[in-house]
Amino acid sequence: PSAALALLCSSAAAVAVWKWLGKRQIQEKMEEARRTRDQGVKKMEKAVQQFREQISHVQTRAILSLPLVELAGRLREGSLSPETVLYTYVEKALEVTQLTNCVRHFIPECEEQLQEVQQRKEKGLLYGIPISIKDHIGHKGHLSTCGLVQFLNAPVQEDSVLVKVLKKQGAIPFALTNVSQSLFCYDCSNAIFGQTLNPLNHKKSPGGSSGGEGALIAGGGSILGIGSDIGGSIRLPSSFCGLCGLKPTSDRLSVWYTRLLKVDFCSPPPPVPCALGPMARDVDSLALCMKALLCEEMFQLDPTVPPIPFNEEVYASCAPLRIGYYDTDGYFPLPPCMRRAVHETRDALRAAGHELVPFAPPRIHYVMTELFLKTFFADGCRTFLDLFTGNIVDPGLKPQVNCYKIPTLGKKLLALILKPLSLVHSPKKLRCSRCSHALYVISALLPKAYRTEFIARWRELRLDVMLCPVLGPAFTTGYPGKLLTAISSTMLYNVLNFPAGVVPVSTVTEADEEELKLYRGYCDDPWDRTLKQAVEGAVGLPVAVQCVALPWQEELCLRFMKEVETLSREK
Repeated sequence: PSAALALLCSSAAAVAVWKWLGKRQIQEKMEEARRTRDQGVKKMEKAVQQFREQISHVQTRAILSLPLVELAGRLREGSLSPETVLYTYVEKALEVTQLTNCVRHFIPECEEQLQEVQQRKEKGLLYGIPISIKDHIGHKGHLSTCGLVQFLNAPVQEDSVLVKVLKKQGAIPFALTNVSQSLFCYDCSNAIFGQTLNPLNHKKSPGGSSGGEGALIAGGGSILGIGSDIGGSIRLPSSFCGLCGLKPTSDRLSVWYTRLLKVDFCSPPPPVPCALGPMARDVDSLALCMKALLCEEMFQLDPTVPPIPFNEEVYASCAPLRIGYYDTDGYFPLPPCMRRAVHETRDALRAAGHELVPFAPPRIHYVMTELFLKTFFADGCRTFLDLFTGNIVDPGLKPQVNCYKIPTLGKKLLALILKPLSLVHSPKKLRCSRCSHALYVISALLPKAYRTEFIARWRELRLDVMLCPVLGPAFTTGYPGKLLTAISSTMLYNVLNFPAGVVPVSTVTEADEEELKLYRGYCDDPWDRTLKQAVEGAVGLPVAVQCVALPWQEELCLRFMKEVETLSREK
């Protein structure tokens, strides 16, 4: 017995040492990633200083205030040099990331790209434009981490197709921006690089998972960025930060050589596709970016992308539109200011000569439960949980992860217990049980049937586009991880695979804040009360609306966004 006890104790000690060594190794990897980031910052600070010593008189404020279309024109005509513009934006990005922690890593190779661009005879549509890209969009020689430890050892070997096309058009990628851990949260924080803050209010989140892009652009440190969206990851940061953002139809832009983690952890891949798209300060910038990307170079590099060039005629059209609208999807009621934004925009559009038609999106409860949660977590969340090497989980993501860790039987029991407290949200947060492969394959067909139903209702009303709400205003940091199902307003159009964009149209007023005190949601349950807490203290922050078109009609979606933007600015 004493020998057995000694063996047991020594085995336990060995396991404890092994676990300690594993955790220590993970910590060393994370520290090394942070050191590499800090070295990149110092290198870019030195480059900016050297530029300033050579050229002391730079009209920084004037350059940073130029809209993208005007800046691109001046660069192509030669009245501004790519070198001046690049270092002006790098300098501003250094300032913004110091305040918000939005840049995951600067790209030192941007100086080599600058030299290469300046030697070209042909100037692309984005000639000399500094551009930022989201962490998981592949750039050769740099990590694509998704905020996860397991991806800290594998630098990307080749530029993604999107980055290749941007460079071909003369753009200069200069920064990779921070993301939420695993990309499956609409906050922007991870255990390696930390929390990104909203530049408009440091108590608030910039949204996610493209939150680093949102913060950098809103802070003035980038004029154009590329994000990704599978549940609202372009549109939510745009809403939270007061930007314009477009989620295209999923295959309109190439996703080759991009780590599509939210798709990768589902096997087989879920029927909700990922889309890459632009984020900027105005709609014309999004249109210019789409026009530059939808070129022969992209169609040749990725033959899965339909060779459909940008239709300038549709974007420039002034014909009256027949617009469907709704101010709530009936699933997760949004704060009063977001519904106000829809009403005011509806009235402005009607006054401008457009026809507005009420619309009710069908069966959103079904969309969120059957087409979103059940397909994403068909294996009981096992594959997703395996992403968190060494159990390193960001605090903002822990509410979700802890929920997913509950055994299937426990989830069912909790859903049964919590059902009387909420007729809408609580059971949906807990339905992450396993299903068979055959059932999963059948469920993959369900979005197509729902899409057919939705389009039939759209056609019946003879709609051109749709006006609807988007989640906002900006949440206090830490709250997005507690309210996954609040993204129904954006997730719907990922399930449908419709192009959808966000346009800021107003700001939160004192009257909105007073009205929020009366907010009860549908049930006045814990989730409704949590949403109320998340958006409190947002006076002065942006309020946005969502604009939607049918698949492959990005130009029409952008044209509608431009109309909304113009009317809101006039107001």
